[in-house]
Amino acid sequence: MEDRVRVTLADHVAEVRLSRPEKMNALDPAMFEAIVAAIAQVQAMAGVRCVVLAGEGRAFCAGLDMASMATGGSGMDLHHRPYGNGANLVQQVAWGWRTLPVPVIAAVHGVAFGGGFQIMSGADVRIAAPGTRFAIREAHWGLIPDMAGPTLWRTLVRDDILRELTYTAREFDADEAARLGFVSHVHDHPLDAAHELARAIAARNPEATRAAKALYNQVPDASDAEILVAESELQLKVIRQPNQIEAVRANMEKRTPVFQD
Repeated sequence: MEDRVRVTLADHVAEVRLSRPEKMNALDPAMFEAIVAAIAQVQAMAGVRCVVLAGEGRAFCAGLDMASMATGGSGMDLHHRPYGNGANLVQQVAWGWRTLPVPVIAAVHGVAFGGGFQIMSGADVRIAAPGTRFAIREAHWGLIPDMAGPTLWRTLVRDDILRELTYTAREFDADEAARLGFVSHVHDHPLDAAHELARAIAARNPEATRAAKALYNQVPDASDAEILVAESELQLKVIRQPNQIEAVRANMEKRTPVFQD
């Protein structure tokens, strides 16, 4: 897996690096498998409170490796959905970040085209370098957006904007991506900014953070009544638990809290 994706853990923050820089981290079958394996690895790791997702080399991810797909790499089974969240393999590389129980921050630079744009969109927060190039690229190849993109984008941007970008496959830059809602922040050093944010998140009650992500993941599909019930049920799992009590005590005593995972 490490010839495609590298995973490290330090201070409760897992860093996941797409590591096929000679191909701008383009997606071939081995890359799909490695990203899905990395998601599973992070989910199984003890002590992870936040994830930073980034790409090595000149780009975050240039999308599909079309040469690989043209020589037989396109035969992946789109009907097989083994992940328990409704996703198939190609969808899991993006949707898997959204369904991880901890927050994911994408640090994006260079290009994020097609599948790379979808992978970025799976993150909770997306920080891009100035000049980063984006595109919903599928129409360029005569395809429709997939890899969970439509499911992820419906909470980010207006429907008419999404349709325009899909139908035209045009490129847009980081500033426009931020204005539209695809990008959370534009920063000269997105990886540094992502790690700074990840450390801040990791310093909070990890049980509360996971519960907050679980709650917000339900919002797009649930009714008002269902969200109100979910809010109460998740709060009851957090309140008066040792980590929540520690948060209160640390604030009262003006010290850094010590949480247990």
